[in-house]
Amino acid sequence: MKEVSEYIQANKDRFIEELIELLKIPSVSADSAYKGDVMDAAEAVRKSLEAAGADNTELCQTAGFPVVYGEKIIDSSKPTILVYGHYDVQPADPIELWDSPPFEPVIKDGKIFARGACDDKGQMFMHVKAFELMMQTNQLPCNVKFIIEGEEEVGSANLEKFITEYKEKLKADIILISDTSMLSMENPSITTGLKGLSYIEVEVTGPNRDLHSGVYGGAVGNPINILCEMIASLKNENNYITIPGFYDNVIEASNKERELMGKTPFDLSDYKSKLGIDEVHGEAGYTTIERKGIRPTLDVNGIWGGYIGEGAKTVLPSKASAKISMRLVPNQSDEEITAKFKKHFESIAPKSVKVDVRPHHGGEPYVMPIDIPEYEAASEAIVRAFGKEPVPVRAGGSIPIVALFEDVLGLKSILLGFGLDTDAIHSPNEHYGIENFLKGIETISYFYESYSNKK
Repeated sequence: MKEVSEYIQANKDRFIEELIELLKIPSVSADSAYKGDVMDAAEAVRKSLEAAGADNTELCQTAGFPVVYGEKIIDSSKPTILVYGHYDVQPADPIELWDSPPFEPVIKDGKIFARGACDDKGQMFMHVKAFELMMQTNQLPCNVKFIIEGEEEVGSANLEKFITEYKEKLKADIILISDTSMLSMENPSITTGLKGLSYIEVEVTGPNRDLHSGVYGGAVGNPINILCEMIASLKNENNYITIPGFYDNVIEASNKERELMGKTPFDLSDYKSKLGIDEVHGEAGYTTIERKGIRPTLDVNGIWGGYIGEGAKTVLPSKASAKISMRLVPNQSDEEITAKFKKHFESIAPKSVKVDVRPHHGGEPYVMPIDIPEYEAASEAIVRAFGKEPVPVRAGGSIPIVALFEDVLGLKSILLGFGLDTDAIHSPNEHYGIENFLKGIETISYFYESYSNKK
């Protein structure tokens, strides 16, 4: 497929320019102020699919933001790949920590800096361009369908209903997703496992109003102090999560699995250096790679209460709140873990306060076998593009819809991601390497061929 590399080289500047235009749209699904922009992004993606050669492109309406659909059916007897991605992005906050405006993309050191550059507009757009490439060079060997949603960053609340209603329309043989990372450009990898997610907000309420901390301090429960004490108690000195029954269904990795994980290329010193930390932190008895990939976690994602403005205001606050996420491993259920968290958190609250536990979104973990033709096709595609065998890895992130796809559509998902852990997704100065972007287009094109040959 010499035409693949030739087409990419001839069109790479246009590919990058088109991606930059898409990145300029602030499609923040979590903030209603950006509703119009999210809709604009949906239409921009639809137009890009249409221009690439897809048929029947449309915005499929949901109770939230629409799902962009497009397809190319060349022969009903040939295999069908269903491509999934998302056009919505995380909020850009804190804006002041960006070196350049988050929705005014800039290229520095061979990377595109913008919100969504990697997660997931840059990676999703690789599929649009790979499809265009195959169409323009008359090499498309299979049928392709696209579903690009606009609510992934807020839990994909309407996707289950969509794929259930359109189950027949979405019939395929495999789902292809690029919303994950790889180890490095020198050591490409394929994600074979994702953690599940339980995301919760808690609120602790004490007195019926903010109080003077001198007049009432020491006599009335301080919701911030109490919330911090409650959160601190959720882990012991070994960073073991103390919620009763939390680990009941966790399947321990075998010694053989852990031995294989230990062979994953990983430089701990470099890892710490890039993060600006002196030491790693986590559950005792496990390596950094194991903590990220095969162990469940609990983290506070945000905490607030009281006075945080400039200067001093000596108040004992009425309320304090926190957002907490738990990443789950195979055999843990997000509903079960959420229920256990709620029961435990309410039980440890002192009588001086009231506690409200509000579950947000969640999702099930997912593991993909590596002895199936789909994985073999992905591995072959990476070998052709990178000249090196990929390493199978389990990721610490969550894509709840992957397990949903298997439950509703009965399809496995290939997680062919080209981001890097250093791309600062969900953080200020998110970026995506241009080489990664172009290499992803090449690899996806090869996957089409390899997979079609195996079917």
